[in-house]
Amino acid sequence: MTSSIGKIMTEKLVTIAASNSAQEAAIKMKENNTSSLVVIDETNKAVGIVTERDLVTSVCVHDARSKTFKLEHIMSSPVVTIDALSSVEVAADIMTQNGVRHLLVAEDEDINKPLGIISTSDFARYLTENLEIEDSKAAILDALNKENKKNE
Repeated sequence: MTSSIGKIMTEKLVTIAASNSAQEAAIKMKENNTSSLVVIDETNKAVGIVTERDLVTSVCVHDARSKTFKLEHIMSSPVVTIDALSSVEVAADIMTQNGVRHLLVAEDEDINKPLGIISTSDFARYLTENLEIEDSKAAILDALNKENKKNE
């Protein structure tokens, strides 16, 4: 069963300025119960994505001061986008080819017209809901999806 990304994406986009600190990003992620933020410039254009993983691998492991560590130094950039009408399979290919776990879903892949975001959690939910698989494998996917939701 093929579905478009627009049907499974998370529509809630939480943004933060590139000049904000890693600590501000962590606080915003916690307040919004999300694992990623779209980083915007002074013109509100998406210029990157910062994830919990970015905070851990770039700030925490180096014992950096999160209050002074700017997002522009750790965000993933340029933003990898996908059109909302693209298939789930195309999105998976793009994520694999670019080594990313989040894609900005935009109208006609125009970074200035963001519609949502797609993450590995969205894929796990989609697979759990749409694939006919053995009960044991379905239980594993369901557990992974619940774990991802808890960590987002």
